[in-house]
Amino acid sequence: MTSNVTAVSYGLKLTPAELEQLRSLLTRNGATLEAESRTGDSRYEVHTAELAMADTTAAGIAALRRAVAEAEADGPETAIVPAGLRAAPRKLLIMDVDSTLIQQEVIELLAAYAGKREEVAAVTEAAMRGELDFAQSLHARVLVLAGLPATVVDAVRAEVRLSEGAAELVAAFKAAGHVVGVVSGGFNQILQPIAEDLGLDYWIANELEIVDGALTGKVLGAVIDRAAKEKYLRKWAAGEGIPMEHTIAVGDGANDLDMLGAAGIGVAFNAKPAVRAVADSVVNMPYLDAVRHIAGV
Repeated sequence: MTSNVTAVSYGLKLTPAELEQLRSLLTRNGATLEAESRTGDSRYEVHTAELAMADTTAAGIAALRRAVAEAEADGPETAIVPAGLRAAPRKLLIMDVDSTLIQQEVIELLAAYAGKREEVAAVTEAAMRGELDFAQSLHARVLVLAGLPATVVDAVRAEVRLSEGAAELVAAFKAAGHVVGVVSGGFNQILQPIAEDLGLDYWIANELEIVDGALTGKVLGAVIDRAAKEKYLRKWAAGEGIPMEHTIAVGDGANDLDMLGAAGIGVAFNAKPAVRAVADSVVNMPYLDAVRHIAGV
């Protein structure tokens, strides 16, 4: 039997004992170890195990993922990835923006100029945990920005910082001929220059309404919510002729759950507990480029 599933483990330090426990866990759950390799840099280490499994159905892979997840408290984080995804000649990577592609939540940076950062941050946290309707919470948060001069958008744009490894992740996918898009519950006015600088293939976010040089406290058009994120994943994949099983979605909040579930593999990046509980894989390091090792790029 040839390798048909890959177990990718990553962490600041992978010890021999942890890897031995992982090998034992994989074999106890029906996997045969075919080959191993290690890589990494001064930030984190990566161990890749090529596996042969008799049951590579969605249910079989899900069962192995559950077994690995239950053991992760005593070992490294490990993504179980179908070999077909890693070997695909063209893949689509789609990412959330706030607290994923970038380190901050833009709405909170904007709200600081209205003296409402703590209030808005509390609402954002509840929305990302899935406790509030995202569209309703977005309208409520944007409302506090009414009357602010549009120049605060430029000021906030200067505050935004990419997540560590974000530029490297995008560059690696693009260099390998893959497609990269981002879909955001944030704002076009902030995202556009970031998307252009990174050379993203696709991007979309909400549009802040600006009238007479001031924010009105409203967004234009339909809100980019969790349903919209899945919609654009499917639309962009179809437009590029990329099968859904060859897509990778990355996000951190409840607003990302639909696209994480629809993608070939969904990655929870420093995510809320509700997202970590259902994602296919979890990255709890600050390094976004760990996703390239999961995807085999």
